[in-house]
Amino acid sequence: MGPRLQPFKYAMGKRRRQIEPNTREDVADPGPTRLTRSMKITKHEHAALRLEAHGRTLIIDPGSFTAPLENVENLAGIVLTHQHPDHWSAEHLERLLADAPGTPIFAPAGVVAAAEGFPITEVAAGDGLHVKGFSLRFFGGTHEVIHSSIPSIDNVGVLVDDSFYYPGDSYAVPGVEVDILAAPLGAPWLRIGDAIDFVLAVAPRHAFATHDMTLSGLGKGMHRQRLEWATAQAEGTFHVLEPGDSLEV
Repeated sequence: MGPRLQPFKYAMGKRRRQIEPNTREDVADPGPTRLTRSMKITKHEHAALRLEAHGRTLIIDPGSFTAPLENVENLAGIVLTHQHPDHWSAEHLERLLADAPGTPIFAPAGVVAAAEGFPITEVAAGDGLHVKGFSLRFFGGTHEVIHSSIPSIDNVGVLVDDSFYYPGDSYAVPGVEVDILAAPLGAPWLRIGDAIDFVLAVAPRHAFATHDMTLSGLGKGMHRQRLEWATAQAEGTFHVLEPGDSLEV
């Protein structure tokens, strides 16, 4: 099993409390608490995401449906939301670590077991940490049900810099304000009505679709229209991103 790193904990489903001066959380590593400068988010194939801020890069869920990631500069860390191969692959990790040895990887217990041999720090819902300028908070805990015959596995949603949120393969609502939401669009576990309700519940200022390689072009268009409607209900803006496209907010 990988090491457990838990610099702080917070209450699930509630807004994070204000930190009083001289508390352990305040002095351990203040880090960023809200996005105070622009963040550039690049969508890659399927569920892979590249976040650039603080002069660093964070990679999320580079899996088997994703082409090799090129020109990854100043890699701060890698987040893997769960163990399914469309969200991580040994080839991606080997390539990224070859270019940036010692890069920390954060993932739930299922990934630690599946990716034996990689230096992964285990995280779970309720954990939070800071890594090279980025703050990470983890939510949820369980993959959305595909079918009762398929065993449940770990899954964490991740909130980056208290601004960008990606739920992995779940509808875990973080219960905090979200500036930018990466919303799953198509999957064996996804029903579009549930995906609409998820976006309505999060009510982000900006949203775009991810986790979409299982859909045809027509299917992507139909589902995007529904999520665009859901985003607009809270006066948010929905962005259509294809692989390689970026959003800077």
